Amino acid sequence: MIETKLLQGCRQVVHWVTSPPALAFIPALGLAMIWFGLKGVTLVLFSIIPALYLYQSHLRRSVHRLLTAPDPEPVMRGYDIFEEGIEQVISHVASKDLKSSLFCVEIDNFQDLCDQYGRSTMQKTVKSIGKRLLASVRDIDLVCQRNDAQFAVCIAPVRYLNPVLCRDMADRFQQTLQETIHIDGGRVPISVSIGFCLISSAAEVTAAAWLERSVSALAKAREQGPSAIERLSVKPPAVPPSSPDRREEIRQALRSGQIQPWFQPQISTHTGEISGFEALARWVHPTKGIILPSDFLPLVDQADLFEQLAETMVRSGFAALKAWDNAGFDVPAIAVNFSGPELSNPALIEKIKWELDHFDLNPDRLVIEILETVVSNVDDDIITKNIHQLEQLGCRIDLDDFGTGQASIGAIHQFGVTRIKIDRSFVARADRCSKQKQVINAILAMAEHFGVETLAEGVETVGEHTTLAQLGCDHVQGFGIASAMPFEQTLQWIPQNTAKIQHLPKLVGGIR
Repeated sequence: MIETKLLQGCRQVVHWVTSPPALAFIPALGLAMIWFGLKGVTLVLFSIIPALYLYQSHLRRSVHRLLTAPDPEPVMRGYDIFEEGIEQVISHVASKDLKSSLFCVEIDNFQDLCDQYGRSTMQKTVKSIGKRLLASVRDIDLVCQRNDAQFAVCIAPVRYLNPVLCRDMADRFQQTLQETIHIDGGRVPISVSIGFCLISSAAEVTAAAWLERSVSALAKAREQGPSAIERLSVKPPAVPPSSPDRREEIRQALRSGQIQPWFQPQISTHTGEISGFEALARWVHPTKGIILPSDFLPLVDQADLFEQLAETMVRSGFAALKAWDNAGFDVPAIAVNFSGPELSNPALIEKIKWELDHFDLNPDRLVIEILETVVSNVDDDIITKNIHQLEQLGCRIDLDDFGTGQASIGAIHQFGVTRIKIDRSFVARADRCSKQKQVINAILAMAEHFGVETLAEGVETVGEHTTLAQLGCDHVQGFGIASAMPFEQTLQWIPQNTAKIQHLPKLVGGIR
């Protein structure tokens, strides 16, 4: 753009000097001749004008070369160079608070395709796939062919990157690579599976370990069948044993109320009304600010304080229910997460009964959220007994992170599950991905068959919310509705939500 403007300016100068308007300066030239002499002025004029013409011509050629030069193309790296590049990416990510992702892409059923179309044809096909993959990334991204049927792509560090964006990127790779390929006058149908692993500045990982996690994600994708996409996280470093001072700090935080529940609303997709709140633990540290569970739960575990944490969450959750009742708000239930240590407490049921009596609440206002992994790995008679007794008491049971564990369908009835929570990994991009919709439809059909309700967690966009409602999911929860908030903020959010849904149009029968 700058060169073009310079060229235009040069042309205007030359045109002006050689055009009739320049005659207006003849008197000035005459004065210059008197002052400098005829020879001096003539020499200057006859030097400047050819120079301007020459510069115009040179500038035109330079701009032409600039505009017609081919763009730099990404290069398929050798494996050694690729691994060195990954190390550099990790270094940049760690030092500049950036993010990156490593993708492994593999042609499905490659050996079968070789048997069907011949090795020579498939070699040409792989070469075509490689070119398409290179065309799908930036020239600063790293691409490597790992073997006959597998490629790796390392995204150059960027400021903002999350699993949803990486999934979108993997979708684009698939769409590009799976377009029809014509080789030697024939058509070769191709599908690819993709595994990826995101890395952030908080992760400590080597190039080999990062690549291994991406390959593991690819293996997990292949287990699902052709054209699948899977993600794995970087394994966090082992948590070192906490010191006695740290364990005492976490005990004091529980005793003093620094660790407290924040509340995230769950709403009905049919009416928009609140169906409950989930109590999520937050450590409100006096000097460090808000500390998330992922950062302090290892300390709770090492200090053997999960039972005390559960008691705090239940007691504070019940107090919130009574406060909402007294304020005239309709909040049907509070959901509290229970893990293995809490559920293995023989005195759990008596403690729950005592708290319900103390706050004068019905048992059905307590929702016990149990991870699918806890249900699938139950080998403790006390845990099984406690879950059954909680159901018999009248508490509701939510099966959390459904679809990520190995719980059998029979476990839904075995443990009296009243609602399953559809994991965020299935909810993400449900409005844009037909495969996500198919998975959700299958879960909803199964839930309807067994007579249990459904709640989609991690809903972040209006599109996801709308799609889930259209598909028939009963409840939704996530940042797209509201983030977890301290109790005081719920007193403002609840009436705002009530006012909002009152203005929605009503359908036949009063259903919004």
